[in-house]
Amino acid sequence: MSSRLLHPDEYELDVRSSIDSQGTFNLDEADFESQSIPIRSKLFHRAPLIPRIFGPNSAYRRLNSKSFARIPRRPNCHRRFLSRRACFYLQSFFGIILALVLLTTAFFPSYSRLPAHYQALRDAVNNATSPGRGNPRNEKIFIAASLYDRGGNIAGGQWGKDVLGLIDLLGEKNVYLSIYENDSGPAGAGALQDLEARVPCNKTILYEENMELNGLSTVTALDGSKRIRRIEYLADVRNKALLPLGAHPEIKFDKLLYINDIVFDPVDALQLLFSTHVDDNGIAQYRAACAVDFINPFKFYDTYATRDLQGYGMGLPFFPWFSNAGDGISRKDVLSGKDAVRVRSCWGGMVAFDARFFQTPTAGPQRNQTLRFRASHDAYWEGSECCLIHADIQDIPINPEEITDTGVYMNPFVRVAYDSGTLSWLGLTRRPERLYTLIHRLLNPMVGLPRFNPRRTEIHGQRVMETAWIPDGINNGEGSFQEVKRIASNDGFCGRPGLQVIVEDRKEGQAGWESLPVPT
Repeated sequence: MSSRLLHPDEYELDVRSSIDSQGTFNLDEADFESQSIPIRSKLFHRAPLIPRIFGPNSAYRRLNSKSFARIPRRPNCHRRFLSRRACFYLQSFFGIILALVLLTTAFFPSYSRLPAHYQALRDAVNNATSPGRGNPRNEKIFIAASLYDRGGNIAGGQWGKDVLGLIDLLGEKNVYLSIYENDSGPAGAGALQDLEARVPCNKTILYEENMELNGLSTVTALDGSKRIRRIEYLADVRNKALLPLGAHPEIKFDKLLYINDIVFDPVDALQLLFSTHVDDNGIAQYRAACAVDFINPFKFYDTYATRDLQGYGMGLPFFPWFSNAGDGISRKDVLSGKDAVRVRSCWGGMVAFDARFFQTPTAGPQRNQTLRFRASHDAYWEGSECCLIHADIQDIPINPEEITDTGVYMNPFVRVAYDSGTLSWLGLTRRPERLYTLIHRLLNPMVGLPRFNPRRTEIHGQRVMETAWIPDGINNGEGSFQEVKRIASNDGFCGRPGLQVIVEDRKEGQAGWESLPVPT
């Protein structure tokens, strides 16, 4: 199983070899003198003046010679002239592209010039050494993580170092760290134990050698088997990292920071927590604020959980990420360089929440409950638990097409990665990314993005007629398509047709989950 168990969906571009784009240009065939060699060899024996006429510099003299007109033109001369001209145009094209990249990188960089309050926070961190120097108002932060760490490289590697560095910047008295890990084997358990010994703040570090699955709800597959939804499993492990919130109601936290198995700059985590969408008093105002995660220096990763302000899915996974569908508000926010890009949901490897949603009962769709991660229970309909949680913290819109703000923001100044090499490149690769905008807009409709979602505009409580697969009630996998009435939930924008289930008895090298076919 991959350590990146929590990231189920990507849009993959076709793989192409670099050889596909390489061309050849034979300089010998294009050289003027080499074209005259066959003529020279035929005439050399005819007169002693021939060497002088066809000497090394004779080609240029012959351009003005009347005798040159009498020399028969070779049939392929025109083609070779066009080849030279094509080469000139090709070189000019790439020269212009290079110039644009250099100019944009130097003078019009994307998300590289920090707003003043961002820079002030970074300077405060760099100019001091005392614990808590990055938390000017001593806000209480609950940090949560759920890990699968088979080789122990997450807790025992850069991730563990980044978390410890973040605790130092926040101040150990201001932080509660909760980590849940399961089924990772001896190496993962050992690395987590070593990290626990180094954590200076209040903490709950929970490791389960074999997670109990009996309490999770199941779904009947077409073959009659009972399977556990993958999202049900992921929601459960995320919620286990939140257990200390219920166990310590006396502690009122200001922010909840959920961190995936990423590599990040601890100062960027501070910016996400305290600098995103600040008011006139410099205080961050959001229900949730997400980083932007990358699987390589150019490719945005967390497309499964991210939806734009009108609930549309993502475009191609490179800048500016969002499509032009609908009003394209999220895309416009990105192109405007905003630090708080308005969205309906996001995750991006690291997300900060207003902690009150997880500590006090909500007045939203999940009434009289403190919010927790969950799965959808509609047959053959999937939505990420990371999207559903955002649906639950939002006010229910009257018209999803007219939403102007949800309180959920994506912050492109804060970027994280899944390996140190990628993270080290992000400071450079972001600078020329405005140049991708046109090609991104042109390609999205060509590849069918964003995907169509029939539930995107549904309103909570609305009665909907639809054709759905209905099991026959015998739990043998049989059933039929029927016209049924359904009460719309608050999360239609999160989902899409599908059914992902976990593989409970995995063999060596087998993936931890699989997608089952949707009835047709």
